[in-house]
Amino acid sequence: MSSTVGSLLSGLASCLTPMNMFASVVGVLIGTLTGVLPGLGITGALALLLPASYGLPPATAMIMFCGVYYGAMYGGSTTSILVNIPGEGASVVTCIEGYEMAKKGRAGAALAVAAIGSFIAGTMGTIGLTFFAPLLAKAALAFGPPEYFAIATLGLILLFNISGKSPLRSALMVMIGLMIGTIGFDPMTGVSRFTMGMIELEDGIEFIILTMGLYGVGEILASICEREERGEMMKFKFRDLYPNREELKRSLPPMFRAGILGFLIGLIPGPGMTISTFASYALEKRLSKHPEEWGHGAIEGVAGPESANNAANAAQMVPLLSLGLPFNSSGALLLAGFMIHGVAPGPMLMSTQPDLFWAIIASLYIGNVLLLIINLPLVGVFASLLKIPIKILLPIVMVVTFTGAYAINSSLFDLGLLILFGAIGFILKRAKFDLAPLVIGLFLGPTIETGLIQGMIISDGNFMTLLARPLAGTMLKIGFAVILFSIGRAIYQSIKARQTAEA
Repeated sequence: MSSTVGSLLSGLASCLTPMNMFASVVGVLIGTLTGVLPGLGITGALALLLPASYGLPPATAMIMFCGVYYGAMYGGSTTSILVNIPGEGASVVTCIEGYEMAKKGRAGAALAVAAIGSFIAGTMGTIGLTFFAPLLAKAALAFGPPEYFAIATLGLILLFNISGKSPLRSALMVMIGLMIGTIGFDPMTGVSRFTMGMIELEDGIEFIILTMGLYGVGEILASICEREERGEMMKFKFRDLYPNREELKRSLPPMFRAGILGFLIGLIPGPGMTISTFASYALEKRLSKHPEEWGHGAIEGVAGPESANNAANAAQMVPLLSLGLPFNSSGALLLAGFMIHGVAPGPMLMSTQPDLFWAIIASLYIGNVLLLIINLPLVGVFASLLKIPIKILLPIVMVVTFTGAYAINSSLFDLGLLILFGAIGFILKRAKFDLAPLVIGLFLGPTIETGLIQGMIISDGNFMTLLARPLAGTMLKIGFAVILFSIGRAIYQSIKARQTAEA
């Protein structure tokens, strides 16, 4: 306990240098700006910032990335409340009660409650991360190849069931990601695979190029084809920004409940931030003493979901920092940023680069405080971004994306891949496929392949030996159980639907 607090204080001292504080402020501002703009969110912000971070010291770049990671969560609430347009998926629920409050002239109070809830629950989640991630990292030092194979496989199996509406679609996306991950040299034999004679593909597909193409270029192309939404922006005065005593009294319990609920849900692989907002909304609606207000501007419907998504945001950093395994698309992009600067999240990070590890944790505390200080006075400025014509905004974003992709390896071939993956991302988005399983499948594919091969070598080719290992065996058995449950549920639903149709 005392060593953890001491290490955290050392990380805070590192973050409070002028350069790192400036990076944190910039990250929070950019995160909030991209959270406000519909469609960009965390993934869009990180995809654009990857090239801009070249040349920065690793600690400074990581602090800026973490500022973006937290800032984008808050930005989405601004347009949800003022314009009824969610900046990102986790802010969809905020529209229900937040916009109704704005129509009653309580937009300021809703925005303030969203900011306070984000601060309280985000801090609660970061405290959980502070104490839970080091313990998990220490336990992970005992992991061997079979354990990494098992945990990556379990993560993908869980992703089939909770990412998107169709497990089959998620499974298809994961399989495509796994197949793309096999391009290049075989990790064990060194044999070139699926390169089609192209020397540029022998090192495999650049993970950063793929993510920038799918999320950057793909999102831009999709935005061009969608009708631009311009809702009526609600007005508010700065003196009305603060909730009254009754609103604050009703908001505080949901904030703390959502902090705990969001953190627990955030530990589950998949879209934990979005799921946590719906879970919190349902919980607060059930516990509310004012059921008649729900759907007409209940303050708890803003406080709970906005708090839950920030707590879940912190929780999803736990597997990333302690195991080096991202279980959502924003975590995968954050990992890409780490990799650019030679930082490898995982159990060795805490032992080999403890100063960097604790600086990252400390930057999350600082980011929460900065969000509260910066966002309240600048709410109107951020919301006015919606007035920028899309025909001006999108070309700027496209130029930044192409410049960053070229700067990675100074390769025109990479630009070709960027365009190719951008087109694929656009097609998949239009077909209502979730891109996150593809990206995570690509990243976890080599971990699964290497872990399985090395595990089979250790066990002399006997897969049952892997099942006999306590941790790896338990995770694999849970994965098998989830698969059997999903198949049984699908069969039951099919039979039930057939009986209903016949009736």
